[in-house]
Amino acid sequence: MQPRWQWRLEDEPGTALDRPTSPVFEARFDAEQWLGEHWRTLAAQGVCRAVLRHEGVPVPPAIPIPRVDPPPAA
Repeated sequence: MQPRWQWRLEDEPGTALDRPTSPVFEARFDAEQWLGEHWRTLAAQGVCRAVLRHEGVPVPPAIPIPRVDPPPAA
């Protein structure tokens, strides 16, 4: 069986969000790459922090997701 990695996506108080959700990855590299590619979308959906989990166990540190300001109105 392959290792399983998944992000726990949290709001500001640290509560796990039920939407959006993270896919499950077989490699840590793939999980980290996914977060790097999707952090702006996640921030726009209210994610403030991501905690990587390996087989359900948190892997510190938590990654803060920077806030994304909406684009200026044209």
